[in-house]
Amino acid sequence: MTSSATGAAAPSRARGDWLRSRLRNIAPFATLIVLVALFSVLSPSFPTLDNLANILQQISVTGIIAVGLTFVILCAEIDLSVASVGNAVGIVVAFFTLQDSSVNIANIPLPGIVAIVIALAASVLFGLATAFGMTVIGIPSFIMTLAMLQIGAGVCAMLVRGQIAYNVPPLIATLGNGSIGPVPWIVIVAALVLLAGHVVLTYTRFGRYVYMTGGNREAAEFSGINTRAIIAAVMVISAVCSGLAGMLGVAHFGSAQQDEFDTYLLDSISAVVVGGTSLFGGQGGIGNTIVGLFVLGVLNNGLDHIRIDSFLKILIRGVILLLALIVNVYAQRMRTRAATTPTAV
Repeated sequence: MTSSATGAAAPSRARGDWLRSRLRNIAPFATLIVLVALFSVLSPSFPTLDNLANILQQISVTGIIAVGLTFVILCAEIDLSVASVGNAVGIVVAFFTLQDSSVNIANIPLPGIVAIVIALAASVLFGLATAFGMTVIGIPSFIMTLAMLQIGAGVCAMLVRGQIAYNVPPLIATLGNGSIGPVPWIVIVAALVLLAGHVVLTYTRFGRYVYMTGGNREAAEFSGINTRAIIAAVMVISAVCSGLAGMLGVAHFGSAQQDEFDTYLLDSISAVVVGGTSLFGGQGGIGNTIVGLFVLGVLNNGLDHIRIDSFLKILIRGVILLLALIVNVYAQRMRTRAATTPTAV
């Protein structure tokens, strides 16, 4: 009798374990469906192709930043400098572009491709500096990237000195503000960066090492993985993604100025976490980040459609992030409990 009861309970227990293991993925997707249904009812202009195009444009810059941040969080680290680095690199590419005489900036005009190369090199230097502080000196990622956030802000202030630059190289202007037919180039670039991130994480040895480093760093080291090199690499990837987003964002917004990217720090972290990538590392990926991007994009766009109070909008976004964090922590506890509970025979 006991054996029969145990056998009957096993499938139920297995289903419960499967549901708990998938909670981190199910919750954000269910949230997205509920938000789309809610705003479609409240605003007839929300469920249209034109509005979908608007949402895709609105999340493109955040999406590029979030790709690099996904690599970082999968390693159980954090990068608080992404928005500041993006802003700084966007200003760098404008600083080395010829500006109108009305712009009072003592910049250094160079050929467009040279300005782009210098800006990309600057993003790599930001990433290398962060990687050096974390992996060689041993500074925790939270503190190291907080310092880099301030350094990036200082670079912004030093280059523009309170002024606004408007011109960027033609290639960046096209990618940031142009389109191919009805599709904006910035959406295409964001999609390609997301696809590249997914391919690297899913189908390459480096991607497997990222998951192993975040899932269990000690076990990864015992397996012969150079976890310091992996962490250094993801910090550089994060900085380069931020720099690319910064350059395209400056072109998309039509100006380069201080504090232009401040909101992107919370937005990019929220996209990764709301999508279901674990803050504890080793769980999640670009697919989760895409869902998180759409949750935030639909939420922001939908709140604009129903003309909700702007201050209440900030509160609602904070509540959504808090709920995502709760689900993240709960899912991690379930995973740990399942791993430590002996299987009944």
